[in-house]
Amino acid sequence: MKIPSSQKRIYRDLDNAVIAGVCAGVARYLDIDSVWVRGAAIVSLFVMPTLAVLAYLAAVFLLPRWSL
Repeated sequence: MKIPSSQKRIYRDLDNAVIAGVCAGVARYLDIDSVWVRGAAIVSLFVMPTLAVLAYLAAVFLLPRWSL
């Protein structure tokens, strides 16, 4: 049985980027406003700063770029 694959992929959105486009890309992938993702990123910096910074840097290097 063939499993249907989704064409939905996650990218760094450079058109709506504030720093590197990670939060904008995650927001586009989840179909929500980027303000919510950026707010969650700021909250995570206060709750677990080392993990948040490492996760953001990993996303910057691992996620492909996308722009119109």
